[in-house]
Amino acid sequence: MAHAIRFHATGGPEVLRWEEVGVGDTADLLPGEARVRHHAVGLNYIDIYHRTGLYPLPLPSGIGLEAAGVVEAVGSAVNDFQPGDRVAYAGGPPGAYAELRNMPADRLVKLPDEIDFKTGAAMMLQGMTAHYLLRRTCRVEAGDTILIHAAAGGVGLIACQWAKALGVTVIGSVGSDEKAALAKAHGCDHAIIYTRENFVERVKEITGGRGVRVVYDSIGKDTFEGSLDCLQPLGMMVSFGNSSGPVPPFDTAGLARRGSLFLTRPSLFTYTAQRSDLLAAAADLFAVVAAGKVKIEVNQTYALKDAAQAQIDLAARKTTGSTVLLP
Repeated sequence: MAHAIRFHATGGPEVLRWEEVGVGDTADLLPGEARVRHHAVGLNYIDIYHRTGLYPLPLPSGIGLEAAGVVEAVGSAVNDFQPGDRVAYAGGPPGAYAELRNMPADRLVKLPDEIDFKTGAAMMLQGMTAHYLLRRTCRVEAGDTILIHAAAGGVGLIACQWAKALGVTVIGSVGSDEKAALAKAHGCDHAIIYTRENFVERVKEITGGRGVRVVYDSIGKDTFEGSLDCLQPLGMMVSFGNSSGPVPPFDTAGLARRGSLFLTRPSLFTYTAQRSDLLAAAADLFAVVAAGKVKIEVNQTYALKDAAQAQIDLAARKTTGSTVLLP
């Protein structure tokens, strides 16, 4: 028997349980499945949304959307993978907080040999999120100025580096001097400490009153209205998370008053729903990491059975960069 973190009711971290789970014999694999032995599991804010019920799942349920490991067996219709392949994934059915699991093989990508399992588990969801934000949702170009909230977080550090490599001026908001220093070390040109500075006023000051072309906001309720005020006319507000709580209902006429703004609420799972898009995003991510343009910072590790504490620390903003859980 393998072990996994599961939850039977929504709520606080205490609902997460370390349980024995069955995965069946290899002969029981569905034709399109692969059995993966996890070496590292990624921790992401969406895991908390699932646990609390903000993004509901049928219960009881596994949890987690990102991991890296080795293929142990494949179903009869799987041709792209074989036992022994190093793989990683982000998305697919929740359940990555597990020692061993069966996965739809079309959600896996091969992990390059030069990328270790911890890095692989830490980079897929956050790295491909940075990819769709910067290269697809609002394709930034050299000379643009952008605002990234939570710039010292997992997505933030990757996006700051990637944007800087593209010639973009990066403004980042962070919660402390330590996080400001971390963001600046990873491509952030201007770090705003939102706990003591008005980030709207600082953005206007930095940009000479023009505002930014795009705001990438994973904070939600606490930053939404202010983020709109940071945009130049025809700018784009990309709301891709809500760590402070969901954005309350708001009057879309405010977009017109602020200069005919664009607003989008994208999801990685839409941008990678087609396997061709998944492979392209992963290839671009692996390329910028291999070239040294983006460094993946795994700044915290926890035992997988201690996932509840990891989520507590993530929600309390005690973490920086990426966090992985080790089976």
